[in-house]
Amino acid sequence: MKRTLKLLLALIVMVGMTGASTVFAEQRSGWPETLRIALHGLHPQDSLREQHPNWPETLRIGTASIGGTYVVYGDGLALLINEKLGIMTTPQGTGGPYHNFALVQGGHVELGMTTLGPAKESWNGRSPVLPGQQMRDVRALFPMYRTPFQVVALKRSGISRIADLAGKRVGVGPTGGTCAGYWPRFFEALDVDDVQVSYANANELSTHLTHGFIDAFAFCAGVPIRAFQQIAQRHEVNLFAFDESQQALLVEKFGVEPIVIPAGAYATQDTPQASVAFWNFGIAHKDLPEDLVYELMTLTLDHPELMEAIHPSAKEMRAENLRHNHLVWFHPGAVRYYRERGLTVPEELLPPELRDE
Repeated sequence: MKRTLKLLLALIVMVGMTGASTVFAEQRSGWPETLRIALHGLHPQDSLREQHPNWPETLRIGTASIGGTYVVYGDGLALLINEKLGIMTTPQGTGGPYHNFALVQGGHVELGMTTLGPAKESWNGRSPVLPGQQMRDVRALFPMYRTPFQVVALKRSGISRIADLAGKRVGVGPTGGTCAGYWPRFFEALDVDDVQVSYANANELSTHLTHGFIDAFAFCAGVPIRAFQQIAQRHEVNLFAFDESQQALLVEKFGVEPIVIPAGAYATQDTPQASVAFWNFGIAHKDLPEDLVYELMTLTLDHPELMEAIHPSAKEMRAENLRHNHLVWFHPGAVRYYRERGLTVPEELLPPELRDE
């Protein structure tokens, strides 16, 4: 059984590599000039890797499917590590948070990104990817942003609210992602019956929607969601989330937090929308060197302009937001970073390797 699961995780990485490398090249050439300027504004650190012989020569970052925010984040983070820490870093496409947690646990990637809902299930042995295994070799790094849940449908469909999804064909993202894990549960909790759920990556579901193979695309990612932007550029759409009573029910039942998607998040969104969200965190394997993780924390959190140039949602990427992690132990390098900035890491979130200090 364990051998089968290992082969499955390896396949997840292999399948994502080709698409991820292509997107990395395309995304890098299209990044805003502000990122290039910000990168040049930092002091060169070409020899940093040479100064630390204990650092690995290469790193892999588990991201998600093409069209989601994780791909943008992962590509940008790989560029920063390549150019500023001197380590060849490759973003690798995956199924998303559940897969990333399992891939980091198994050492198939060294870094990844996850939302705290799937993280809790993975930590406690309830992951659909590795059921029954408590993944305690994963360590939390930096807070990223909140992932709101939102839906897009073509205007001509007449679908403009959650109740309209009853009996409809709805794409919810790839298996292994937060969206696929929670949207079906949300539908059940909200008594939206007979939804015909389909699973695929964001780019594929965008095509399915515009070609009429599905009626709506329900997703969750950092706003603005690139796939939604692309659909709205070519078609008249309805973008919507929840009403306040639905929002309150989901907060109570699933431990998500309320969030408002602001007007103007998309060119066609004129009013704010009530939604719910999970926080996202960077994660790493516990065996990554402490000084490497410390430098990574410094690079990302001390230079917010770099991450914000990669994606607007990074405005929430602030050290003080470490408080939103209530479960996963922090990496010793992250603990050192937070303490040096005057922030307290709760005792229960210190990893076993620090508790005897």
